[in-house]
Amino acid sequence: MVDIDKKFMREAIRRAKKGLGRTSPNPAVGAVIVRRGKIIASGYHKRAGGPHAEIEALEKVGGKADADDTLYVTLEPCNHYGRTPPCTHAILKSGIKRVVVGMRDPNPEVEGEGCHWLFERGIQVKTGVLESECRKLIENFIKFVSTGRPFVIAKSAMTLDGWTAVSTGDSKWITNEMSRRFVHRLRNRVDSLMVGIGTVLSDDPSLTTRLPYEKGRDPVRIILDTHLRMSRHAAVINHDSASKTLIMVGDHVSSKKINGLQKEGVAIMKCPTEEGRIELTGLMDILGKESLTSVLLEGGSTLMGAMIRKKLIDKFYIFKAPKILGSGDGRPMAAGPGPTRMDECLGLKDIQVKRFNDDILIAGYPDY
Repeated sequence: MVDIDKKFMREAIRRAKKGLGRTSPNPAVGAVIVRRGKIIASGYHKRAGGPHAEIEALEKVGGKADADDTLYVTLEPCNHYGRTPPCTHAILKSGIKRVVVGMRDPNPEVEGEGCHWLFERGIQVKTGVLESECRKLIENFIKFVSTGRPFVIAKSAMTLDGWTAVSTGDSKWITNEMSRRFVHRLRNRVDSLMVGIGTVLSDDPSLTTRLPYEKGRDPVRIILDTHLRMSRHAAVINHDSASKTLIMVGDHVSSKKINGLQKEGVAIMKCPTEEGRIELTGLMDILGKESLTSVLLEGGSTLMGAMIRKKLIDKFYIFKAPKILGSGDGRPMAAGPGPTRMDECLGLKDIQVKRFNDDILIAGYPDY
Protein backbone atom coordinates (compact mmCIF):
# COMPACT_ATOMS: atom_id res chain seq x y z
CA MET A 1 0.00 0.00 0.00
CA VAL A 2 1.33 3.42 -0.95
CA ASP A 3 2.11 5.72 1.96
CA ILE A 4 0.52 8.95 0.71
CA ASP A 5 2.51 11.21 3.03
CA LYS A 6 5.82 9.67 1.94
CA LYS A 7 4.80 9.90 -1.71
CA PHE A 8 4.20 13.62 -1.57
CA MET A 9 7.16 14.31 0.71
CA ARG A 10 9.34 12.77 -1.99
CA GLU A 11 7.88 15.31 -4.39
CA ALA A 12 8.72 18.11 -1.96
CA ILE A 13 12.28 16.78 -1.69
CA ARG A 14 12.54 16.71 -5.47
CA ARG A 15 11.60 20.39 -5.60
CA ALA A 16 14.03 21.24 -2.80
CA LYS A 17 16.96 19.80 -4.76
CA LYS A 18 16.48 22.52 -7.37
CA GLY A 19 17.71 25.04 -4.80
CA LEU A 20 20.87 23.20 -3.76
CA GLY A 21 23.86 25.52 -3.94
CA ARG A 22 21.68 28.61 -4.41
CA THR A 23 20.23 29.36 -0.98
CA SER A 24 23.25 29.72 1.31
CA PRO A 25 23.39 30.45 4.17
CA ASN A 26 19.80 29.21 4.19
CA PRO A 27 18.89 25.54 3.61
CA ALA A 28 17.32 24.15 0.45
CA VAL A 29 13.62 23.54 1.11
CA GLY A 30 10.77 22.24 -1.03
CA ALA A 31 6.99 22.29 -0.60
CA VAL A 32 3.88 20.98 -2.34
CA ILE A 33 0.18 21.59 -1.71
CA VAL A 34 -2.04 18.57 -2.27
CA ARG A 35 -5.79 18.58 -2.87
CA ARG A 36 -7.73 15.33 -3.15
CA GLY A 37 -4.61 13.33 -3.97
CA LYS A 38 -3.18 15.73 -6.56
CA ILE A 39 -0.50 18.40 -6.35
CA ILE A 40 -2.06 21.78 -7.09
CA ALA A 41 0.96 23.97 -6.31
CA SER A 42 4.64 23.62 -5.46
CA GLY A 43 7.60 25.78 -4.57
CA TYR A 44 11.20 25.74 -3.48
CA HIS A 45 13.55 28.20 -1.84
CA LYS A 46 15.55 29.79 -4.65
CA ARG A 47 17.85 32.22 -2.85
CA ALA A 48 18.53 33.75 0.55
CA GLY A 49 16.19 36.70 1.03
CA GLY A 50 13.67 35.31 -1.46
CA PRO A 51 10.33 33.65 -0.67
CA HIS A 52 10.51 30.41 1.28
CA ALA A 53 9.21 27.24 -0.33
CA GLU A 54 5.87 27.35 1.51
CA ILE A 55 5.25 30.96 0.50
CA GLU A 56 6.06 30.30 -3.15
CA ALA A 57 3.62 27.38 -3.19
CA LEU A 58 0.89 29.39 -1.43
CA GLU A 59 1.32 32.30 -3.82
CA LYS A 60 0.44 29.97 -6.71
CA VAL A 61 -3.00 29.42 -5.16
CA GLY A 62 -3.47 33.09 -4.36
CA GLY A 63 -2.56 32.64 -0.71
CA LYS A 64 -5.78 30.72 -0.07
CA ALA A 65 -6.37 26.98 0.19
CA ASP A 66 -9.22 24.62 1.03
CA ALA A 67 -9.51 23.29 4.55
CA ASP A 68 -8.92 19.74 3.32
CA ASP A 69 -5.68 20.63 1.48
CA THR A 70 -2.39 19.38 2.89
CA LEU A 71 0.91 21.26 2.79
CA TYR A 72 4.03 19.09 2.57
CA VAL A 73 7.31 20.81 3.40
CA THR A 74 10.76 19.29 3.86
CA LEU A 75 11.72 21.57 6.77
CA GLU A 76 9.70 22.95 9.66
CA PRO A 77 8.08 26.28 8.71
CA CYS A 78 9.81 29.24 10.32
CA ASN A 79 8.03 31.17 13.09
CA HIS A 80 10.35 34.14 13.32
CA TYR A 81 11.13 37.31 11.40
CA GLY A 82 14.33 37.20 9.40
CA ARG A 83 14.81 38.47 5.88
CA THR A 84 11.21 37.39 5.33
CA PRO A 85 8.10 37.22 7.56
CA PRO A 86 7.20 33.98 9.38
CA CYS A 87 5.89 31.22 7.10
CA THR A 88 3.63 29.97 9.90
CA HIS A 89 1.50 33.13 9.71
CA ALA A 90 0.95 32.72 5.97
CA ILE A 91 0.02 29.06 6.45
CA LEU A 92 -2.56 29.92 9.11
CA LYS A 93 -3.99 32.72 7.00
CA SER A 94 -4.32 30.42 3.99
CA GLY A 95 -6.85 28.16 5.71
CA ILE A 96 -4.81 24.96 5.42
CA LYS A 97 -5.63 22.61 8.28
CA ARG A 98 -2.95 19.94 7.83
CA VAL A 99 0.82 20.32 7.49
CA VAL A 100 3.27 17.43 6.99
CA VAL A 101 6.89 18.23 7.88
CA GLY A 102 9.96 16.25 6.86
CA MET A 103 12.14 17.39 9.75
CA ARG A 104 12.18 19.98 12.48
CA ASP A 105 14.46 22.97 12.24
CA PRO A 106 17.99 21.88 13.24
CA ASN A 107 18.74 25.31 14.69
CA PRO A 108 18.60 24.65 18.46
CA GLU A 109 17.36 28.19 19.06
CA VAL A 110 14.13 27.71 17.06
CA GLU A 111 13.63 23.93 16.83
CA GLY A 112 9.99 22.95 17.19
CA GLU A 113 8.65 26.51 17.44
CA GLY A 114 6.95 26.55 14.05
CA CYS A 115 5.23 23.19 14.51
CA HIS A 116 4.12 24.07 18.04
CA TRP A 117 2.74 27.46 16.94
CA LEU A 118 0.67 25.86 14.18
CA PHE A 119 -0.58 23.06 16.46
CA GLU A 120 -1.71 25.54 19.10
CA ARG A 121 -3.88 27.23 16.48
CA GLY A 122 -5.74 24.12 15.46
CA ILE A 123 -3.62 22.93 12.54
CA GLN A 124 -2.84 19.22 12.40
CA VAL A 125 0.93 18.79 12.21
CA LYS A 126 2.75 15.59 11.36
CA THR A 127 6.56 15.51 11.58
CA GLY A 128 9.38 13.11 10.73
CA VAL A 129 8.15 11.95 7.30
CA LEU A 130 11.21 10.79 5.32
CA GLU A 131 13.28 12.57 7.95
CA SER A 132 16.57 10.89 7.07
CA GLU A 133 16.24 11.93 3.42
CA CYS A 134 15.35 15.48 4.45
CA ARG A 135 18.32 15.64 6.82
CA LYS A 136 20.71 14.42 4.14
CA LEU A 137 19.35 17.09 1.80
CA ILE A 138 20.53 19.85 4.13
CA GLU A 139 23.42 18.15 5.95
CA ASN A 140 25.63 21.15 5.29
CA PHE A 141 23.12 23.52 6.91
CA ILE A 142 22.71 21.21 9.91
CA LYS A 143 26.47 21.25 10.53
CA PHE A 144 26.62 25.02 10.03
CA VAL A 145 23.82 25.99 12.45
CA SER A 146 24.94 23.53 15.13
CA THR A 147 28.69 24.32 15.09
CA GLY A 148 29.17 27.57 13.16
CA ARG A 149 31.49 25.71 10.77
CA PRO A 150 31.00 24.57 7.17
CA PHE A 151 30.29 20.98 6.17
CA VAL A 152 33.49 19.66 4.56
CA ILE A 153 33.34 17.21 1.65
CA ALA A 154 36.64 15.63 0.62
CA LYS A 155 36.93 14.47 -2.99
CA SER A 156 39.76 12.40 -4.40
CA ALA A 157 40.40 10.31 -7.51
CA MET A 158 42.96 7.52 -7.58
CA THR A 159 44.24 4.48 -9.43
CA LEU A 160 43.41 0.97 -8.28
CA ASP A 161 46.73 0.81 -6.45
CA GLY A 162 45.99 4.02 -4.58
CA TRP A 163 47.82 6.85 -6.34
CA THR A 164 46.33 10.25 -7.20
CA ALA A 165 49.14 11.29 -9.56
CA VAL A 166 52.38 9.99 -11.06
CA SER A 167 55.76 11.00 -9.64
CA THR A 168 55.86 14.16 -11.77
CA GLY A 169 52.56 15.30 -10.34
CA ASP A 170 50.60 14.67 -13.53
CA SER A 171 47.03 13.56 -12.78
CA LYS A 172 45.12 14.33 -16.00
CA TRP A 173 43.10 12.32 -16.24
CA ILE A 174 42.73 9.51 -13.72
CA THR A 175 38.96 9.27 -13.98
CA ASN A 176 36.72 9.35 -17.02
CA GLU A 177 34.59 12.19 -18.33
CA MET A 178 31.45 10.90 -16.62
CA SER A 179 33.13 10.99 -13.20
CA ARG A 180 34.52 14.46 -13.83
CA ARG A 181 31.07 15.70 -14.81
CA PHE A 182 29.76 14.44 -11.47
CA VAL A 183 32.46 16.44 -9.68
CA HIS A 184 31.37 19.57 -11.52
CA ARG A 185 27.82 18.94 -10.36
CA LEU A 186 29.22 18.78 -6.82
CA ARG A 187 30.94 22.12 -7.38
CA ASN A 188 27.64 23.50 -8.59
CA ARG A 189 26.02 22.64 -5.24
CA VAL A 190 28.61 23.78 -2.68
CA ASP A 191 29.43 27.24 -1.35
CA SER A 192 33.18 26.93 -1.72
CA LEU A 193 36.02 24.86 -3.11
CA MET A 194 39.34 24.55 -1.25
CA VAL A 195 42.83 23.53 -2.35
CA GLY A 196 46.36 24.11 -1.15
CA ILE A 197 48.84 26.36 -2.93
CA GLY A 198 50.77 23.27 -4.06
CA THR A 199 47.84 22.25 -6.26
CA VAL A 200 47.65 25.74 -7.76
CA LEU A 201 51.39 25.88 -8.50
CA SER A 202 51.53 22.41 -10.05
CA ASP A 203 48.21 22.23 -11.95
CA ASP A 204 47.19 25.90 -12.42
CA PRO A 205 43.47 25.03 -12.16
CA SER A 206 40.66 27.51 -12.76
CA LEU A 207 38.48 25.87 -10.07
CA THR A 208 35.24 26.79 -11.83
CA THR A 209 32.10 24.80 -12.57
CA ARG A 210 31.72 23.48 -16.10
CA LEU A 211 28.50 21.67 -16.96
CA PRO A 212 27.65 20.47 -20.48
CA TYR A 213 23.98 21.43 -20.74
CA GLU A 214 23.50 24.26 -18.27
CA LYS A 215 25.26 27.25 -16.80
CA GLY A 216 26.90 26.19 -13.58
CA ARG A 217 27.42 28.27 -10.46
CA ASP A 218 31.04 28.78 -9.46
CA PRO A 219 31.78 28.26 -5.77
CA VAL A 220 34.01 30.62 -3.82
CA ARG A 221 37.60 29.50 -4.47
CA ILE A 222 39.63 29.12 -1.26
CA ILE A 223 43.40 28.81 -1.62
CA LEU A 224 45.52 27.99 1.43
CA ASP A 225 48.75 29.86 0.77
CA THR A 226 50.56 30.32 4.08
CA HIS A 227 53.50 32.32 2.67
CA LEU A 228 51.59 33.93 -0.24
CA ARG A 229 53.39 32.29 -3.13
CA MET A 230 50.47 32.83 -5.50
CA SER A 231 51.37 34.16 -8.94
CA ARG A 232 49.35 37.07 -10.25
CA HIS A 233 49.15 35.13 -13.54
CA ALA A 234 47.46 32.05 -12.00
CA ALA A 235 44.28 30.85 -13.72
CA VAL A 236 42.41 30.93 -10.42
CA ILE A 237 42.86 34.71 -10.44
CA ASN A 238 42.56 35.40 -14.16
CA HIS A 239 39.03 34.31 -14.95
CA ASP A 240 35.66 35.81 -15.83
CA SER A 241 33.82 34.18 -12.94
CA ALA A 242 31.50 36.28 -10.80
CA SER A 243 32.50 34.24 -7.75
CA LYS A 244 35.40 35.47 -5.66
CA THR A 245 38.79 33.94 -4.95
CA LEU A 246 39.76 33.96 -1.28
CA ILE A 247 43.41 33.43 -0.39
CA MET A 248 44.13 32.43 3.21
CA VAL A 249 47.63 33.45 4.30
CA GLY A 250 49.64 33.24 7.51
CA ASP A 251 49.52 36.12 9.98
CA HIS A 252 53.21 36.87 9.27
CA VAL A 253 52.70 37.88 5.61
CA SER A 254 53.50 41.56 5.02
CA SER A 255 50.79 44.07 4.12
CA LYS A 256 52.89 45.19 1.15
CA LYS A 257 52.85 41.69 -0.32
CA ILE A 258 49.13 41.38 0.33
CA ASN A 259 48.29 44.74 -1.23
CA GLY A 260 50.22 43.84 -4.37
CA LEU A 261 48.08 40.76 -5.03
CA GLN A 262 44.81 42.34 -3.92
CA LYS A 263 45.12 44.70 -6.89
CA GLU A 264 44.38 41.65 -9.04
CA GLY A 265 40.88 41.50 -7.53
CA VAL A 266 41.31 38.70 -5.01
CA ALA A 267 40.41 38.76 -1.33
CA ILE A 268 43.18 37.89 1.13
CA MET A 269 42.65 36.98 4.77
CA LYS A 270 45.25 36.44 7.46
CA CYS A 271 44.93 33.27 9.54
CA PRO A 272 46.65 31.87 12.61
CA THR A 273 49.40 29.36 11.82
CA GLU A 274 50.56 26.13 13.42
CA GLU A 275 53.96 24.58 12.70
CA GLY A 276 54.42 26.83 9.68
CA ARG A 277 51.01 26.13 8.11
CA ILE A 278 47.49 27.55 8.30
CA GLU A 279 45.85 26.33 11.52
CA LEU A 280 42.93 24.36 10.10
CA THR A 281 40.52 24.25 13.04
CA GLY A 282 40.61 28.03 13.31
CA LEU A 283 40.25 28.26 9.54
CA MET A 284 36.92 26.43 9.72
CA ASP A 285 35.67 29.01 12.23
CA ILE A 286 36.78 31.81 9.91
CA LEU A 287 35.00 30.28 6.93
CA GLY A 288 31.86 29.84 9.02
CA LYS A 289 31.90 33.54 9.89
CA GLU A 290 32.04 34.20 6.14
CA SER A 291 28.66 32.37 5.95
CA LEU A 292 30.13 29.49 3.93
CA THR A 293 28.04 26.46 4.87
CA SER A 294 29.91 23.92 2.73
CA VAL A 295 33.44 23.31 1.45
CA LEU A 296 34.52 20.88 -1.25
CA LEU A 297 38.11 19.88 -0.49
CA GLU A 298 39.93 18.85 -3.67
CA GLY A 299 43.54 18.65 -2.55
CA GLY A 300 46.41 18.29 -2.41
CA SER A 301 47.77 15.42 -0.41
CA THR A 302 49.39 17.49 2.36
CA LEU A 303 46.19 19.42 3.02
CA MET A 304 44.06 16.28 2.75
CA GLY A 305 46.21 14.44 5.28
CA ALA A 306 46.15 17.35 7.72
CA MET A 307 42.36 17.70 7.46
CA ILE A 308 41.92 13.97 8.13
CA ARG A 309 44.20 14.04 11.17
CA LYS A 310 42.32 17.08 12.54
CA LYS A 311 39.00 15.23 12.03
CA LEU A 312 37.60 18.14 10.04
CA ILE A 313 36.15 16.18 7.11
CA ASP A 314 32.44 15.34 7.23
CA LYS A 315 32.04 13.30 4.05
CA PHE A 316 34.25 11.55 1.50
CA TYR A 317 33.80 11.05 -2.24
CA ILE A 318 36.56 8.70 -3.43
CA PHE A 319 36.79 7.68 -7.07
CA LYS A 320 38.67 4.54 -8.12
CA ALA A 321 39.66 4.26 -11.79
CA PRO A 322 40.70 1.01 -13.54
CA LYS A 323 44.33 2.06 -13.86
CA ILE A 324 47.43 0.70 -12.15
CA LEU A 325 50.49 2.85 -11.69
CA GLY A 326 52.53 -0.20 -10.75
CA SER A 327 55.24 1.64 -8.85
CA GLY A 328 55.95 3.12 -5.47
CA ASP A 329 56.72 6.69 -6.48
CA GLY A 330 53.23 8.12 -7.14
CA ARG A 331 51.40 10.82 -5.18
CA PRO A 332 49.10 9.55 -2.40
CA MET A 333 45.64 10.85 -1.55
CA ALA A 334 46.86 12.00 1.86
CA ALA A 335 50.38 12.78 3.07
CA GLY A 336 51.89 13.06 6.51
CA PRO A 337 52.14 10.74 9.51
CA GLY A 338 49.50 8.05 9.79
CA PRO A 339 48.47 5.32 12.23
CA THR A 340 50.83 2.51 13.13
CA ARG A 341 48.10 -0.14 13.41
CA MET A 342 45.44 -1.14 10.91
CA ASP A 343 42.72 -0.98 13.56
CA GLU A 344 43.57 2.71 14.04
CA CYS A 345 42.65 3.57 10.43
CA LEU A 346 39.72 5.90 9.81
CA GLY A 347 36.63 3.93 8.82
CA LEU A 348 33.70 5.10 6.72
CA LYS A 349 30.03 4.46 7.50
CA ASP A 350 26.74 4.78 5.59
CA ILE A 351 28.59 3.77 2.45
CA GLN A 352 27.16 4.30 -1.02
CA VAL A 353 28.77 2.86 -4.14
CA LYS A 354 28.06 4.19 -7.61
CA ARG A 355 29.49 3.33 -10.99
CA PHE A 356 30.40 5.80 -13.73
CA ASN A 357 31.15 3.49 -16.65
CA ASP A 358 34.44 1.87 -15.56
CA ASP A 359 35.01 4.18 -12.59
CA ILE A 360 33.73 3.40 -9.10
CA LEU A 361 32.67 6.07 -6.63
CA ILE A 362 32.68 5.26 -2.91
CA ALA A 363 30.89 7.83 -0.77
CA GLY A 364 30.69 7.71 3.00
CA TYR A 365 30.93 9.53 6.30
CA PRO A 366 34.01 9.24 8.56
CA ASP A 367 33.51 7.21 11.70
CA TYR A 368 35.60 9.34 14.04
